[in-house]
This record gives sequence, structure tokens and C-alpha cells, in this order.
Amino acid sequence: AAGGPLRYSVREELPHGAFVGSVASDLGVDPRRLAARGARLTTGSGRQYLELELGRGALLVRERMDREALCELSLACFLSLELVIEQPIEVHNVEVEVLDINDNAPRFPRQDYRLEISESALPGARFHIESAQDPDVGTNSVQSYQLSPSHHFALDLKGFQSGSKLLELVLQQPLDREQSALQQLVLTAVDGGDPPRSGTAQISVRVVDTNDNAPAFDRSTYTVSLLENALPGTLVVKLNASDPDEGSNGDVIYSFGSYTPQKVRQLFSVDPHSGEVRVNGTLDYEEASSYEIYVQATDQGPVSMAGHCKVLVNIVDANDNVPEVVLTSLYSPVPEDAKEGTVVALMSVTDQDSGLNKLVSLRIPPDLPFTLNSFKNSYTLITQGKLDHEKAAAYNITVTATDSGSPPLSSQKVIYVEISDINDNPPCFEEPVYSVYIPENNPLGVLLCTVKAIDPDVAENAYVSYSLLDGEIEGLPVASYVSIKSDSGNMYAVRSFDYETLREFQVVVQAQDAGIPPLSSTVTVHIYVVDENDHAPQILYPTSTNTSAALEMIPRSAYAGYLVTKIIAIDGDSGQNAWLFFHLVQTSDPGLFRVELHTGEIRTTRKLGEDSTPTFNLTVEVRDNGEPPMSSSVAITVAVVDKVSKIIPDTRRHLKSSSNYSEITLYLIIALSAISFVFLFTIIGLTVIKCYRYSLYGDSCCAGFCGVRERCPAELYKQANNNIDARLPHGLKVQPHFIEVRGNGSLTKTYCYKACLTAGSGSDTFMFYNTCGPAGTTGPSAVMTERHLTGQSGQSAQNLIILKNDSITPNEPKHPNPDWRYSASLRAGMQRLCIWRRQESYVEDQEGLISSGQQSRVLLQVR
Repeated sequence: AAGGPLRYSVREELPHGAFVGSVASDLGVDPRRLAARGARLTTGSGRQYLELELGRGALLVRERMDREALCELSLACFLSLELVIEQPIEVHNVEVEVLDINDNAPRFPRQDYRLEISESALPGARFHIESAQDPDVGTNSVQSYQLSPSHHFALDLKGFQSGSKLLELVLQQPLDREQSALQQLVLTAVDGGDPPRSGTAQISVRVVDTNDNAPAFDRSTYTVSLLENALPGTLVVKLNASDPDEGSNGDVIYSFGSYTPQKVRQLFSVDPHSGEVRVNGTLDYEEASSYEIYVQATDQGPVSMAGHCKVLVNIVDANDNVPEVVLTSLYSPVPEDAKEGTVVALMSVTDQDSGLNKLVSLRIPPDLPFTLNSFKNSYTLITQGKLDHEKAAAYNITVTATDSGSPPLSSQKVIYVEISDINDNPPCFEEPVYSVYIPENNPLGVLLCTVKAIDPDVAENAYVSYSLLDGEIEGLPVASYVSIKSDSGNMYAVRSFDYETLREFQVVVQAQDAGIPPLSSTVTVHIYVVDENDHAPQILYPTSTNTSAALEMIPRSAYAGYLVTKIIAIDGDSGQNAWLFFHLVQTSDPGLFRVELHTGEIRTTRKLGEDSTPTFNLTVEVRDNGEPPMSSSVAITVAVVDKVSKIIPDTRRHLKSSSNYSEITLYLIIALSAISFVFLFTIIGLTVIKCYRYSLYGDSCCAGFCGVRERCPAELYKQANNNIDARLPHGLKVQPHFIEVRGNGSLTKTYCYKACLTAGSGSDTFMFYNTCGPAGTTGPSAVMTERHLTGQSGQSAQNLIILKNDSITPNEPKHPNPDWRYSASLRAGMQRLCIWRRQESYVEDQEGLISSGQQSRVLLQVR
């Protein structure tokens, strides 16, 4: 790179090909050497107005330049270029100053100014006229003004000479409206060009009689500093103009002066009533560092008068432009044996901010075999150290440009540099594990999935072929289940899968490239078979054949709601495909029977009549919830008999009416009352005797009768656990287990039990805990209010019945029956194993009576 910049100057509006300067001469280089070394001009951004003629080594005008368009408000206009010479690389800064010519004539904002001046105006009154504007600068701008001869007015140029944009028209003699109501003046603006240019404006003065006071601002010039990132709506300044007149003559309206440029009107707004100047657009310090806003205050008198002021807004630069990295040249790929210092890329950086915000520094991540060399705003990326393709086949070099603003802004540019390649990368699958879900009963050859492996190498080293590794599934080779296409990785099903026999399996796919030697990698593909509704419900109970129907019996005295039977069915599918719904599709007597949708219970809807037929034919359909649904049906013949043997009627199935009692005669009521009294007296006597005998052992079971608190089953269970813990070896911790057992009977009511499992003794004990109703319950459904059972060793064990007591190995935990872990559909097939209990039958133990007509809870204790 060379030393200081090359400086030239050129006038604006020169045609294409105009000579600017000799670059070859200033650099001391033969023009032919410039052409041989590929010299060229670069600009950071925008259009290129200059070009380099390599034949002469001269800088020429490429496109006509308009100074006023390039540098609107700047006194000095410069174009910054970079001259890049290669072999070796040199960068020279070129600065070209665009000189102004007198190509614009002065122009007034308006061609006609209309002034209304009261005849009461005193000599010396001043009236503001907007000055002419000339885009040229220096001596080519407006230099003087001339006013046509007048007896009443003269032009004061003191404000213009001090830099003001306003002219003052001074009243020399009082006006007389009766003599002259309208005066015409011509104002001429002349610039200092050679030859000079001029512009004129017509001033019409209308003389009126009233409103002789114009609004006046507090100050003639307001100076405000504003950040360039100020949001729209930000208050710039609040203007205040006053008018000593009264009424409408003193009402002031604020507005932009006609001299205010249209661009300023777009960036700022003035409230007509409050005089608040606010930001209306987006400010940019890089476009303009200051704005002049001319505001006028006009009163509302019949002859309005106006006062003027200037608001000078100085824009404070904010660091709002990120630096930009421009990649000029890139030399890639780079051989891995390249020498240290090899040039990889040539870059330049620009920042539209100013001052410290414009100072930019570049950096790249550490631990890379590259470094940066800088010269002003140009940078070269060169190699540093030895390149190793085995470590990295390519580099994404992130170049970060950061300015010196507060807070600093930065931008990044990624440069991709390739290094020479050999076959040292095995294929890599896109996914670590593949999971495939295939519905069962799939057709042969269906596409399961597509595995894809990517090899970062190139040419034949990147060609990947796929294959299945040898293995077995259910004793058969993998190839008998799936196949894979070697070039695409598509996997196909060789057979149709069945969810009920095979729910999931896995295969291993190998991807191998074509390099020498070849490299490979593997991935596991998990294949899950999804269940479909391909099994119809299977009815377990009742069963019928094609020639005969299932037989069920009901008594002729059955009332509405009587349980005839319960359909028990299972489905070989899973999930919602195994949800079963029961429907009554055919009956010989419509309206007599109904079937529960979810439970399958068949009940009567009304009482059988005396003249009803002896048999009824029913057809019940069991339908699953699959899509499409599948169903099975069973034919049931219901026989009406006078008495059903071995079938205990459930009195709660019947909806009893109070009219039945009207058929009972008075003597039958007396007889039943007497029998009930004798029975109750017997129960009370047995209870008192029982409590007396148990009191001999210091324990009591007469809760409710003897005033002793009844010990609840939870306390008995805790005491049993305490006794167990005392007998366990030291250090052995046994946690109790609880299993809830539910049973459903097809002919009688359903009971719910609670099973509790502990470990510690050598016997299995089943204990039924009776949840009888409260004392004092009367009626057919509650015959006994308290039931007691004498336990072992003479102790009272209330509400317990010992069903089983077998020895087991001490300290060996007893596991629950594994049948209870079956699914809901399989457990339905076991419902015929439920415990059947008669509604009003009684079981007599050695020392007590226990009623089995109410709901019970089973407590299973493994000791």
C-alpha cells in the first residue's frame, strides 16, 4: 500500500470523458504497469461518477455530476474513491472535490407577495419578506437585493448581511389609504456569478385601517439540539408569540413559513394553536446535520398580521449505523499446503456515522489459521500457520466489524474458505435414531421410511450406498421383514405385519461411501406396528350357536328394572378399538327389555303381566369403537317361570310401590310385627352374651351397645403391622401394598373390595370387613345392626371373617395375584368368578351371625 491520498478537483456539469488528473504521473508509475497490474477504482456505495483510463493512467469523468444533488447543504463537496492495484496488492485513497459553478439563478419562494399594512402604521415599521434562494454556494449565491423606487418603502439589508434568510421592508412615510390603497413593488435578487444571474418577485401592498399590531415571538431565533434517533412525536421546541390586540386580532395561529423546504415539512410538524414543534419523520444525521425551520405566527384580525421566527435544529449524531464489510476479492479453495502469508480475501469497511462512531475495527475468531492485516479501511485475510485438511475441510470465517460508538454497533460477514479434500469423512445420518409407525395389515412393498446419510466429501467419496446388517427377528432373518434400496435409502415392508403377534422390532442400516478405502456408519431404525380394528368383539357369556340361543330365566313376578343377565365380551384389539358398546337390535316384545350401553346389563323396563308370553327372543349386538366398527351378536331366549332356582332375586332391582301394602291384611301385619320383635330380642340377647364373654379377656366388641369405642379396621391393621415389625429381623423393611379388586357378576349385584398386602407372618389371611348401616336401621334390607366374630386366641375381631390360613415361608413377601394386572377387556372374561351373595341370607359362624345382604369390603393380609 502507498502513502497519503491523491487529491483532485473538478467542476460540476462536466461532460463524459473530461480530464480530472493523471493518476500514473502522481503515483510515479508507468501507465502500462497500471493496466498490467489490474488497477481499478472502487467506491464504498452509490454511483460511480469517475473512471480510470488505463491506457493513459488518467482519471476521467464517467457521468455528469450535479454538485447540488451530491452535497445539498455542505459547503465542501468531496468524492472518496479507492484505487486498488494487484500483484502485489496496493490500495490508494483518492479524494475529488466537486467545484461549484453559477448554474442556478436566484429564486424567491413565491413570485407574488401580498402585504396588508394598516394606514395607522408609523414610519419605521418593518415588514418581513422571504429572501431568494440559490442552490449555488460561495460567490455564486445571492449577494444583493434591489427594490423598485418608492416614496413609502425602503429595503433594509442588515439582517441579510448577518446571515438571516429574511428581508425587511421599512416604511419611510405614513400611508394614506385614501390616496393610494394599493402599491406595487418589484424586488430583485442578484448573485455574484460571472456573469451574474437574478430573480424577481412582485410585492403587492394593500393599505387597511385596522389591526395595527403583528404577533411577536419571544425570540427571533430558537436553537435546539436533537438526537437523530428521536422518535416521531418528540417535542422539539414550544414557540410563543404574543399579539397586544384584542379579540380575533390577538388570536395567533402558527404555521410553517413559505420558505421552509418541503423536506423539512415532512420531518417536523407545528401545532397551529399551541406552537409546539414536534418530530414528524425519521431524522438522519448522515443526511443533514442541522435544519432551519421558519415559523410564522398570524393573527385573526380582518387584516391579518404575521410575525416570524427561525428554529435552528442541530442534529446530534447517534451511533445508529452498523459498519458494513465489503468483500472485494476471494481466493478459494486454498490448497492445504499453501505457504504462510498467502492472501485469501481482500475486504473494505465503511460506516455512515461520524466522529468516533465512524472508527471501525475488524476481528476474526481466535484459534484459526488465518489473520488480518489492515491499512486504513482496507483489510487482507491471509493464512497463518499450516493448514490441515484432516482437522477442517472448510472454514466459515466470521469477520466482525465493530465501531467505537457508545454503545458500539457491530456487523458480521461470513467468508467461506475451502481446503483441499481427501476421503477421510464417513457418511453421517441426518437422524441419530429413526422411528417408524406402520399400521398392521399393511400391503406388501409399502414404503416405511427413507434414511439419508450425508458425506461431506466430494465426487466419488460422497456417493453413499445403503444396506441392511444381518440379524434375526423372531427367529427369521431381517431380509424377510424389510428391504432397502441401496441408492435412495428407501425402506419397504416385505411382509404384512400383525399387531397381535409382533408389535415392534428394530433393524440396523449401514451407509457406506465409494472412497478408497470405503468408510461407513450405521443407524438403528425402530419400527412400531400400530393396531387397527381387525378383531370383532368376542362374546364370552352368554353363548349361543347357530342352531340354539342362550337361555335365561326370569320370575313372573319380576318388576321393572329386574336384571335378566349381563353380556360379557372382550375384543382382541387395544385402545379405543377395544371399547365395547351394547345394543338391543331385535326383541319379540319391544319396550319390555333394555340393555345398558356400556355395561351390557339386560333389564326389564316394566312389570310382567299375568298374560305375558312364556318366552321372549332377544338379539343383542356388541359393537366396538373402531373405524370402521366391528360387531358380534348373541341370541337370548328369556323364559318366564314362577320361581327361579339358584337365582336369588335382588329386591333393590324392583321399584316398589306403596300400593302393594294395601293388599296386606291386618292380621298379616300383626303377625309380621310379632315375628320381627322376637327376632330382634333374640339378636340383642346374643349380643349381650357375646359382650359378656369377651369382657372376660379384657377386650370388648359391643360397640354401640356396651359403650366401648369400636376399633376400626385401620387400627386393627396398624396393630397387626406393629406386631409384624416386632417379629421381623433387624434391618428388614417391608412396605405394605394395597390392591383394589373389583368383580362383576352377570346375575346379581356388583361388589367392590379393598385388598391390603403386608409381609411378616407365615400365613395368608383373608378378612371380610362388613360396612353395615348405622344402628337402628329397620326394614327388609337391614335385619341386623351389629355383627361380631370371635377371632383367634380368644380376642374379639369385629367385622372379620377368616377364610383361609395357610403356612408360607417366614419373611417371604407375598405377591398379588398377577391376574389383576390384566387389561380391562381381558378381565371382563373373568367376571363369572365374582362372589355371589344372597340378599337376605345369613351365615352363622361359631360365635356370631353375619348378614351377607349388604356390600362388604375384603381385606387381604399377607403375614
